[in-house]
Amino acid sequence: MIIAEPRRDPGEQAGGGPTALRIMLGAELRRLREDSGLSREAAGERIRGSESKISRLELGKVSFKRRDIADLLAAYGLADEADPRRAALLALAARANRPGWWHRYSDVLPHWFQTYVGLEQDAELIRAYEVQFVPGLLQTRDYARAVARLGHPGAGDVEIERRVDVRMARQRVLSGDDGPRLWAVMDEAALCRPLGGRAVMRAQLRRLIEACSLPDVTLQVVPFAHGGHAAAGGAFSILRFAEDEMPDIVYLEQLTSALYMDKASDVERYLAVMERLCADADPAARTAATIERVLAEM
Repeated sequence: MIIAEPRRDPGEQAGGGPTALRIMLGAELRRLREDSGLSREAAGERIRGSESKISRLELGKVSFKRRDIADLLAAYGLADEADPRRAALLALAARANRPGWWHRYSDVLPHWFQTYVGLEQDAELIRAYEVQFVPGLLQTRDYARAVARLGHPGAGDVEIERRVDVRMARQRVLSGDDGPRLWAVMDEAALCRPLGGRAVMRAQLRRLIEACSLPDVTLQVVPFAHGGHAAAGGAFSILRFAEDEMPDIVYLEQLTSALYMDKASDVERYLAVMERLCADADPAARTAATIERVLAEM
């Protein structure tokens, strides 16, 4: 389990944004360390650091200093400057340190959510279940503003607009040539709660109807008539990546932090819940009609 404490810019090279690259490099460093027979404590001593620093590096939770990576690679048997594997890993570390576009919004994005934005940019498939809100990647600007005001009632207009700007920027990932597929399941309650007022919600519902026709978006609704369902614990997302080195990651957001889980047993349990939700929900082919009905009744 990864607990977040406290990604792709148009100019970045292909092959993943900084968040995914950090995780990939961290996993490779862990494999090299284990193959060399060194403990995390011993590896930490090689870079004048601690066992916990090595742990953070291997989890991809921190940026990489070139000197640290070079020293670790030497300790792991890759000391030859001419070794192409060493050169490739140092180049990967340099790419992983490049800030993503979302770092421009660090004043309104907590560290734990910046990690999610980075992973979202690099995902191949995003599966999400929402209870109360429309999925962030499908929100209109006015609806997103209402959500931001609900979550940050003391924020001024400038801060609220910056938060909305971030959400709108995140949505560009769906229109990219290599963007992720989005498969979202919504509770019907999210369609009926008129955040921002009737006009804002009607526009949001029309946006969802349009989204139903997008080739990389699958949208399902769990109707009120179904009663209880598998996701009694609330909203969550599962992110899948094209790279073999990247595990599926489950994201659970809380009020002031978030959980990122990549342990196979945890991921498998959430995948099973997501499959049951998809089975409980109306088929995607009926979603537009369901939203039309809610729109007509609003």
